[in-house]
Amino acid sequence: MAGLAVVLLSALTSCGSSLDERRATVCRRAVPALVPKDAVVSLLRIGSASAPDSIRVDYRLAGSPDTSSKARWIVCSFGPGSSLDAIATESGPLNGASVYLLRHYYLDTPEAAAADPGSR
Repeated sequence: MAGLAVVLLSALTSCGSSLDERRATVCRRAVPALVPKDAVVSLLRIGSASAPDSIRVDYRLAGSPDTSSKARWIVCSFGPGSSLDAIATESGPLNGASVYLLRHYYLDTPEAAAADPGSR
């Protein structure tokens, strides 16, 4: 019985610390909308950000003359579920209108799924 309790506790602990895949997908899909059109996104890391309910995606760009090879990042903050509330990048936060437009007119489209750098 004690062994079962240890297994259950371990499973619950690992579930609590794992990355929310739906949120990670939403944040990843926002990246191509924020970079130059011909740039190729190379993911470096996807993980929890320092703020609660947020995901950080680190990436590099290639394929466009106006991109550099420096590491870039995006932090997506979420409300209940996978509701995207805010986005910040190395250039600063996106305004509310931009986040709204991304959330309602891009992130759940076939175009966003096709451009998702994590799907390649």
